[in-house]
Amino acid sequence: MQIQPFSVNDGEGIRTNIFIAGCPLRCRWCSNPEGFEQKALIGWHGRKCIGCGACAAACPQGIGIDMNVSGREKCIACGACADACPEEARVRMVKLMDADDVIREVMKHRLFYTYSGGGVTFSGGEATSQPEFLDYVSRELYDSGISIDIESCGYFDFDLVRPSLERMDLIFMDLKHMDPEVHRKYTGVSNERILGNIARLGSLIHPDGQGRPETVIRIPVIGGVNNSEENIAASAAYVHDVLPAAKMELLPYHSLGRIKYEAIGMPFEQDAFYTPDKEEMKKLRAVAAAQGPEIADYR
Repeated sequence: MQIQPFSVNDGEGIRTNIFIAGCPLRCRWCSNPEGFEQKALIGWHGRKCIGCGACAAACPQGIGIDMNVSGREKCIACGACADACPEEARVRMVKLMDADDVIREVMKHRLFYTYSGGGVTFSGGEATSQPEFLDYVSRELYDSGISIDIESCGYFDFDLVRPSLERMDLIFMDLKHMDPEVHRKYTGVSNERILGNIARLGSLIHPDGQGRPETVIRIPVIGGVNNSEENIAASAAYVHDVLPAAKMELLPYHSLGRIKYEAIGMPFEQDAFYTPDKEEMKKLRAVAAAQGPEIADYR
């Protein structure tokens, strides 16, 4: 989806985030809908478009300026329109990249990792959705001495991705709701596998046998969904029980992904959600801390 350098919110120091397309969840509040599927995808930002027609002239499929009314389903994501657009109104939102090209790209910023204590963070989409890619790139970076972290929704085959997880310095994993049916309602899947994977994180050990990945369980706090004190307390109690060394981070909902929905022609149906204010977030962090976990903040 994207290689984003100079990130400071997804681990220690200055980091490069590798956003990997594909996700088994369909969270209704998702801010990266372009990452649902593992396929190349072109987006159209109508607010940037000047109507010059360069994209339509370059398109081999005959798609007009407004992709949402002129045949988006015909798009083969060749990127000709993105190359032709003078205002970046047409953009490659998901593109195919060779793993070695990804490694070369992130290595350009190695000096920043060295001097800031940073590194590379795998994200998504879902970082574990392409396990062969994750295994290869994480191994190459680990062997090069680059610090690597991962952000995950937690819904994956633990044994399949275990070697990759054990190379990580820091693992962020989401816990969206403790009620399995509410979790299924808002994400499309039960939380059973996620809870099981959280419990198994404590068994990981670095390949050299020295130390373990640090773990942070994140709760994206969605107003109207999971922001009750009962759910936050139950979530924190579970984490502290099965993974006592883990920290927790509570992040308030935001709607910054709206422009991405517009760009890919997908309805933005998040009006029922709201962002908890600072006072509510402070109160919920205290509720979580009362159950035992240390509260982290990487913002």
